[in-house]
Parts: sequence; structure tokens; C-alpha cells
Amino acid sequence: MWIERLNASHALDYRALMLEAYDLHPQAFTSSVRERAVMPLSWWEARLSSKLDVLFGAFEDGQLAGIVGLAFEPREKARHKATLFGMYVSGRVRQRGVGFELVQAALAEAQNHTGLRVVQLTVTAGNDAAFKLYQRCGFIQYGLEPLAVRVGEDYFDKIHMWREIQPAATLQTAPTLQTDPTL
Repeated sequence: MWIERLNASHALDYRALMLEAYDLHPQAFTSSVRERAVMPLSWWEARLSSKLDVLFGAFEDGQLAGIVGLAFEPREKARHKATLFGMYVSGRVRQRGVGFELVQAALAEAQNHTGLRVVQLTVTAGNDAAFKLYQRCGFIQYGLEPLAVRVGEDYFDKIHMWREIQPAATLQTAPTLQTDPTL
């Protein structure tokens, strides 16, 4: 397994994996499979080529098996924040540390952005595996958004989490996190 930054050449595989995610876990995403399936390939290519988004993919046997994105704020007063989004690991590679490695890749990318201090995310309430993964990666819950996503007639709450990114000068003295890479 290896992780690399995705680009427009990965658009077909990225599209297929995201459509799988939207279909199998509709409560975890604000976009639906119906909305995204009609998007042209150029939309997916543009997503992977954006200057404000960085996406990483986990590959196994040459196949895209997991994804995560990091969206940077363009507005001057919010440029110190980024959002972790689109996290998904295919069922065939779960419980092998892929999710942990993807989050670590996104956090390493965040660390390289001067002035970035906060990474935020949302996770569906009740998705205990994802919630625990994010906690192991240093994220802290700061809020709950009730009725955040509607799938059919069901509503799902979203947990809001954040993690501070230390300025590069303090990295040498920052404590290391004890982690369990089994997710």
C-alpha cells in the first residue's frame, strides 16, 4: 500500500471510489450518488486540479482504495483554517491502517502550509470507527450539528472536530501522539 497526491489523471478512479462511498454510506456525505454520478469527467478532473483542494489516495495493487481531501480557505481572515473532507476507505482494505495513513498524509500537507493553524472536519454521529480514528489523530470534538444530513426520511447529526497545527518552528519540541494504526 502507498499514498500519493491525486491529480487529474486519477479522475476516473477517484470518481468510481467516491460514487461507491456515496452509495454505500449516504449518511456520511453531504453529496448524493445521484448528484455526483451526472457530473462530467471534467468536473472530477477540476476537483483534483484545484489550487484550494489537495487530495490523497491510498493505492493497493495499483488500485485506488482510499481517499481524503484537504480544502484550504481562500478568504483572508480564514486562511489559517483548512477542512479535512471526503474521507473514505474501501471495505476491502479497512482495519489495516489505511485511514490513519491517509489522515497523516493530510496533516503532513497541512503542516507545510505557512500560516495554517487549524484543521477541521465533520463526522456522522454514530460512526464510532471514524470518530475514534480522528481522536487518535489528535482531533477534538467541539460541537454537534443536529439534523445535518437528510437521507430519505432519516436525519443524521454531524460531530464537528478540530485539531491545531503547530507552526513549523515548534515542531521539534511538539509531543508525539501515541496512535493505534489498526484503522
